[in-house]
Amino acid sequence: MNFWGIDLGGTKIECAVLDAGSLSVIERQRIPTEADRGYDHILSQIKKLIAQVSQKIGEFPTKIGLATPGVLEPESQTMKNCNTTCMNGQRMQEDLEQLLKIRVRLANDANCFALAEALMGAGKDYPDAEVVWGIIMGTGVGGGLVVNQKIINGHHGIGGEWGHNILEDGGELCYCSKQGCVETVISGPALERAYEKLAGTPLKLNVIIERHLSSSDIHASEVVERLLENYGKALSSVINIIDPSLIVIGGGVGNIDLLYTEGYERIKKYIFNSGQLTTPICKPVLGDSAGVFGAALLWN
Repeated sequence: MNFWGIDLGGTKIECAVLDAGSLSVIERQRIPTEADRGYDHILSQIKKLIAQVSQKIGEFPTKIGLATPGVLEPESQTMKNCNTTCMNGQRMQEDLEQLLKIRVRLANDANCFALAEALMGAGKDYPDAEVVWGIIMGTGVGGGLVVNQKIINGHHGIGGEWGHNILEDGGELCYCSKQGCVETVISGPALERAYEKLAGTPLKLNVIIERHLSSSDIHASEVVERLLENYGKALSSVINIIDPSLIVIGGGVGNIDLLYTEGYERIKKYIFNSGQLTTPICKPVLGDSAGVFGAALLWN
């Protein structure tokens, strides 16, 4: 039986089927999520997509993995932390199993990103990497932890997360109700807000980086300095705890090359290892495929 996965996004739902032996892609399809039509409609869209793919390849799954924009609370078995808010509080795994009549596993999309990159992406260049930390730096900041090719969900279902640790005392208010979270300091929108506060005019992050590199904008350079220094602090604190064999950075901010050069040096300032750091930190290989591939690999 092949591996089936669903990546449930805010605007689209993607299904992928992987060959169980080679992990090669057999089929991929997408349809709109249409989340504004509510929770029950999202479930019906998932069922519709699976039916479409089944018809195409002549096979219906007996089990499926699902990457979600939130997490299944282990104790209550209800969804939490979903930016598609109609999903919060819902017994999504149970509801899907009843609707589809098959077994379902759910995992946060950052966990699925980490699992896919560990098994199919960047991790292929590091076959001995026992602990892989996949982090997301984009509109938000999140992460997932994979140990011995298995996701570490944790007691509360938040294993690998780092975006809501406090990085800046008394800092900007976060949607999670705390102040100064990592996400409010080094996410893409946070860096753009920091620039606007300094310069008085808005600017996209890619332009901020360009202006810094050309030494043409002192405010841009201040924002990049803010990014690099806080990146070093934020990563070092987690490295000190889990000491990963490999770190893979996804998300738009993760495309900034400075993170892998100057940013790497900033981590050395704070790591509890006499300034020594040999952990590989790299960009993802799978692009936006990581979520759906990781979902399929939940049954690997």
